[in-house]
Amino acid sequence: MKRMWAAAKATGLAAFIMACCTPATHAAEHPAAVDQARLLRANREPGNWMTWGRTYDEQRFSPLKEINDKTVSRLGLAWYLDLNTYRGVEGTPIVVDGVLYTTSAWNITYALDAKTGKQLWKFDPEVPAVWGRLACCDIVSRGLAVWQGKVIIATLDGRLIALDAATGKPVWSVATFDQSAPYTITGAPRVFDGKVLIGNSGAELGVRGFVTAYDASTGKQLWRFYTVPGDPKKGFENAAMEMAAKTWHGEWWKQGGGGTVWDSIVYDPSLRLIYLGVGNGGPWVQEYRSPGGGDNLFLASIVAVKADTGEYVWHYQEAPGDEWDYTATQPMILADLKIDGRTRKVIMQAPKNGFFYVLDRASGELLSATKFAPNYWASHVDLRTGRPVINPAARYDLEPILMTPAPPGAHNWNPMSYSPITGLVYFPVQEVWLPYSRDPGFTPTEGRQFRSNTGWGGTLGEAGRIATELGNSRGHAWLTAWDPVRQREAWRVDYPSRGNGGTLATAGNLVFQGTVNQTVAAYRADTGAKLWEMPVQTIPVAGPISYAVDGEQYIALSAGFGGGNAMLQEIRTTTSRKRADGRLLVFKLGGKAELPPLDEAVPLPPGPPAVPRVSEDVIENGNALYHRICAGCHGIRAVSSGVIKDLRHMTAETHAGFDDIVLRGVRERLGMASFADVLRPEEAEAIHAYVIARANEDWGRDTSRGDTPPR
Repeated sequence: MKRMWAAAKATGLAAFIMACCTPATHAAEHPAAVDQARLLRANREPGNWMTWGRTYDEQRFSPLKEINDKTVSRLGLAWYLDLNTYRGVEGTPIVVDGVLYTTSAWNITYALDAKTGKQLWKFDPEVPAVWGRLACCDIVSRGLAVWQGKVIIATLDGRLIALDAATGKPVWSVATFDQSAPYTITGAPRVFDGKVLIGNSGAELGVRGFVTAYDASTGKQLWRFYTVPGDPKKGFENAAMEMAAKTWHGEWWKQGGGGTVWDSIVYDPSLRLIYLGVGNGGPWVQEYRSPGGGDNLFLASIVAVKADTGEYVWHYQEAPGDEWDYTATQPMILADLKIDGRTRKVIMQAPKNGFFYVLDRASGELLSATKFAPNYWASHVDLRTGRPVINPAARYDLEPILMTPAPPGAHNWNPMSYSPITGLVYFPVQEVWLPYSRDPGFTPTEGRQFRSNTGWGGTLGEAGRIATELGNSRGHAWLTAWDPVRQREAWRVDYPSRGNGGTLATAGNLVFQGTVNQTVAAYRADTGAKLWEMPVQTIPVAGPISYAVDGEQYIALSAGFGGGNAMLQEIRTTTSRKRADGRLLVFKLGGKAELPPLDEAVPLPPGPPAVPRVSEDVIENGNALYHRICAGCHGIRAVSSGVIKDLRHMTAETHAGFDDIVLRGVRERLGMASFADVLRPEEAEAIHAYVIARANEDWGRDTSRGDTPPR
């Protein structure tokens, strides 16, 4: 045996044997035994999925190929887990040595046997329901991290918690922000070289964005990088903030400025750089945020910082002076591409603004930027200056202008994947039109207030209503396969509306995606031909993963419709609008498990009461208040896809208790806390009158009743 081992080492087989044997050894002795060395060689362990994007480059590509374009037709459900929530489920599971870890709404965390689905433990961080008011786009979690026997989660209310991977018991916990400010966390933490990084959300409510690094073993804070400058009178944290402040005007710091890093954070171990995707401004309207204009760094930017210290290295701003909610927080992928005969280390992103960017990730040099979706705000990106050529009409004022991309974006948070075999990037695209205008009644907020701080009034008034309906008629969505070298679409698959999920690419020449038709589908990665599809009773919006146990390949996917798309649109599908609660779905070849049938007894929503005898001015005031305070959860023009209650369908009991619900918080445990801090009784009455008026306007034409939707 000694001679055989020596020979194996000499031929390089020892590393291969160790990689194959490691999972069983770790599983038996130390759950989630993940360290830097193991993450660096993640490609040698294709059976595991140890970090959000599987590898540090976040390509979300699986080398497994037992499930391939020849065998995928035999794919079936292996097992599933009911998550007991009707809210959004966006998390990417982590699989290490036969154990699957995942998160659901309200950051409830599970450890499961990856082969059978048997629950090993469950942890509920007991996030106070009042924090649901602060989450712009549902009470979701996009994932977790593992490190040296710990499972690390970031909660909606801002706690970073390390759990013992064997028991699910907390090891350490730290508050990542001042809980008197309206921050939240929906993104997944990332672990690099013993540091765990997390950003936050809340730009729409008036906060200042930042990213913090903590010691993954103890929770001790190591460094923090702010993404927008603070009050100059208090001094700047570093030279980068002093530089950025020169691009702002007025007293922006009083409203925070925004720039939250609410999702994408990527690490390059070879360059020891961390790339931060920075979000939108707060308020959205630049005149309210930075009167006099300016680029407003580092809004809507990719920022590179040193992994050890958080020191600024370079930035590229995608939307200077952003006032369209064009975040740069969407997924970023690292790859080595041959461009113009030269191999370049690049970072790629397809953000909300509709351009596909390829940058040199060492220097930040823009290599290319091309539209991947219809685009009104900018004609092109000048490759000499790196700046977009902005349509002057896109700088909106009081009169609504219809634009695309709109706040939901041409591509949002839904994970994208890259196949080094095909050289293509796969991601969901959506054409969304909405009116933009300034809200003349905007009042800035300071501190922990729970009303919109966008300054956006695009949906208000009769002109806004007409533009919104026109925009809805133009909606379109598709899955694209994008060639990042030639900067062109290779193929696409059309869908009836937006709401489609993230993607997974595999060495089996497959792309997996959850679809708006309440299915999971598999396409040929090279041509886009559909090879397999399975109904799953809900719209999976998260990104799938693949792993292996005992030599058998699995596909896993969190399935639970929710998030910003779900809360701000009517969903058109090729199936019934009935859907199941959120689930974790796991597939394998020859899987025989079946989902229980949905309850067919879906009662018709109640008819609305008569419109109160109030003036049109009261209803119009209710319209304005509703869209500033309520629309983020209950939908534009009170039209909801049902993730959160469609207020046009309130029961007589709910109508009778409207003030108790809105002002006294009698349903706080369900996530509907009191709004008495931002609404006077007469304002709540005006909102109620507006909602009743909207219900009467649409009654008999609502899609949930099986009738023709309003146009």
